Amino acid sequence: MVHEDVWRGLARPALVLSAACLLLHLVVNTRYGVFSDELYFIVCGWHPAFGYVDQPPLVPWIAGISHALFGTALLPLRLVPALSMAATVALTTEFARILGGGRFAQWLCGLAVLLGGVFLVDGLLLSTDMMQPLTWLGCNWCLVRLAQTKDERWWLAFGLITGVSLASKYLIVFFLVGLAVGLVATPLRRALLRPYLYIGAAIALLLAAPGIVWQATHGWPFLEIGKAGASGKNLVLSPLGFFAQQVLFAGPAAAPIWIAGLWRFSVRPPLPHLRVFPIAYAVMVVLFFLLHGKAYYLAPIYPVLLAGGAVAIEGWLGGAISRGVVLAAVSVIGLLLAPLALPVLPPPLYGSYARALGIPSGAAATERGRLSALPQHLAGMFGWQEMAAKVAAIYRALPEAERARTVFYGRDYGEAAAIDVYGKALSGPPAVSAHNNYFLWGPKNDDGAVVITLGGDVGQLMANYSSAQIVGHIDSPYAIPYETDVPIYVLRGPRMPLSVLWPKLKHYE
Repeated sequence: MVHEDVWRGLARPALVLSAACLLLHLVVNTRYGVFSDELYFIVCGWHPAFGYVDQPPLVPWIAGISHALFGTALLPLRLVPALSMAATVALTTEFARILGGGRFAQWLCGLAVLLGGVFLVDGLLLSTDMMQPLTWLGCNWCLVRLAQTKDERWWLAFGLITGVSLASKYLIVFFLVGLAVGLVATPLRRALLRPYLYIGAAIALLLAAPGIVWQATHGWPFLEIGKAGASGKNLVLSPLGFFAQQVLFAGPAAAPIWIAGLWRFSVRPPLPHLRVFPIAYAVMVVLFFLLHGKAYYLAPIYPVLLAGGAVAIEGWLGGAISRGVVLAAVSVIGLLLAPLALPVLPPPLYGSYARALGIPSGAAATERGRLSALPQHLAGMFGWQEMAAKVAAIYRALPEAERARTVFYGRDYGEAAAIDVYGKALSGPPAVSAHNNYFLWGPKNDDGAVVITLGGDVGQLMANYSSAQIVGHIDSPYAIPYETDVPIYVLRGPRMPLSVLWPKLKHYE
């Protein structure tokens, strides 16, 4: 009997699926190369601060520590996202349990999160998105327990989790806006008359305060970045296109489940308090659509909807055969689509595999621009070491007197970070850029007498030089499109020092 109890405990969906999630990411996360944003986070981590132009401090600190201990090794660099997603899978299954769901509901929602495309990517990359599903789900767990127990102290845990989330990404602010509307519209509004909600808010603000103060003292650059995304950088979708990307990102097999979750929480919630979830979802849909936010910004709300939908479907399907068919369908569809999210296919085969599944090119695109043979989160892992090697070779070939006055100018933080991270071992040039936090680090007291740069779309910079010589070419077919098939320039003869030109080069986006 004891052995049976132990076996049943070990066979719990939360343990099995979270272990499978962790094992999957430990195996596949070491393929391809370091992503452009990961390179940038490493460099940000070299410059410890309580905030950065485009993100809070937590992820750069993690990247900086990983690089200091293990260099660019992918397994330790991506260990935190793997652990975070494994925890998300476990907590989703447990969320279904506290909603009254049995084993079937737990397996169903756990599989949907484990194999959902956007969640596979969140578990793959060290990014500001990696902790959002877990922290949002943690906040929602607190709300359910508060509704079930009437214990207002759950607001304290809610505030703590929110503060941690704000230290990794500011996205949860939109979720809080949606929850605020739902709070007023449901019995949760009683919390407004008690102190714990306000104490929880104070805890969240205390944890987020260093980043908020940093943003305030630097002129709120994050708002400038958000404005750039809403006014042209982000792809503008129709309502149908926005919904289609929700289906694609969370997974086609998951769509009926989270839609059932919306229905359950709206029409037949276990407690009226839980209508806060569909209300928050609706508010965020409107906000992200009107502000031209990226469709995957909604992803962190789906685990709670999947848990609620799984419980509803469990009530509708009583037979073992029908339940088995549903679990098999979610598993098979998820496994077939997983290679589109993870670095498992040889790059030349990616396009043909996607077409065989009926996924059109660019279906997952969230920004304007030319399409790559790979989606951006995979293409961004290619080309950086080759770029750094070519730039370093050009730099070393310069006369010694010129090398002392030469910098590499990155058109974006990815290029600059690649030279900073990989170029040092190759005796490459120092890197500068006017993109995001690199702008604040400045031209490194260099007069810019000689500049190495890429491409022809750095007009303001090139106009400052009397000589622009093409000395090489970048050709990495699977890289991000604007990082391949571009010339390498050496610029000489500045009309004004780079430090004087610097303010005009700034671009936050």
